[in-house]
Amino acid sequence: MRLFTRSIYSSISVLPRRRLTTELGVDEGRVFESSIDVKLAHAEQGSKIAVITMNDPKVKNALSKASVFKMLDIIQRMQTEQLEGSKKNRVRALILKSGVPGVFCAGANLKERQEMSRSQVEAWLRVQRSLMDAISDFPYPTLAAIDGHALGGGLELALACDIRIVNAKAKVGLVETRLGIIPGAGGTQRLARLIGVGRAKEHIFVAEPVDGREAHRIGIANHLVEGDEGAFNKSVEIAKKICGRGPRALRLAKAAIDNGSQTSLDTGLDIEHAYYGQLLDSTDRAEGMKAFVEKREPVYTGD
Repeated sequence: MRLFTRSIYSSISVLPRRRLTTELGVDEGRVFESSIDVKLAHAEQGSKIAVITMNDPKVKNALSKASVFKMLDIIQRMQTEQLEGSKKNRVRALILKSGVPGVFCAGANLKERQEMSRSQVEAWLRVQRSLMDAISDFPYPTLAAIDGHALGGGLELALACDIRIVNAKAKVGLVETRLGIIPGAGGTQRLARLIGVGRAKEHIFVAEPVDGREAHRIGIANHLVEGDEGAFNKSVEIAKKICGRGPRALRLAKAAIDNGSQTSLDTGLDIEHAYYGQLLDSTDRAEGMKAFVEKREPVYTGD
């Protein structure tokens, strides 16, 4: 059974990347000048947490062509390393955060959008969807640290993550119908699956942001926090715990949930059983059992 049902660029596979960047007017030589930063933070037991930071205060981290392509490149490279690279250097958790106070991501860069032709907009939607799929399909757990406003595409970024932590002062919302459009990078589908069809419809139809407390109450966020960088600090706390768990178990548990949750219960149980079977002969399983008996913390290798 395959671990993941989509490749990172699956939704734009009909057009080669170079053709897309040309069609959208993106200078590939300037993509890596966009204000996206990646840092690796050492966590417990030598594992690592990757932190992707959006830091473009001029546009409140709006999703520009350059920044989206850069994030895609970063996540594609990281995913390849997780599946093929040295186990020693593999990331165990990925956190998405903002470096701009008061904002997580303001959504689409509407100035760029206004300058696009219809065909360019359609191509751009495929690229944005590919970014959300890349985050969703990352092999290990992903967390969104929402310490500021997350609107439109900004909330879609967070919805693509496995876990969302929201600051009480943040405003979040899919507000696209105010502009005469709808969420186009997965928002209608991921929000409905997360909080239920009825609540998602009202949220998208009314198009009014909710504060962090309401976002937590209705299930958009897993955790509600307060204080400067409270969401990021909580994300690191959770990520450190994740890093102490069995790497293969994390990967397969995520795959079982993602691939089974949209099927019937019987099919989902079969999927779970198949993934469990892949762990029976693993070194990590043996180490976990041994550590439990010896009353110590396990030291996992990912084997």
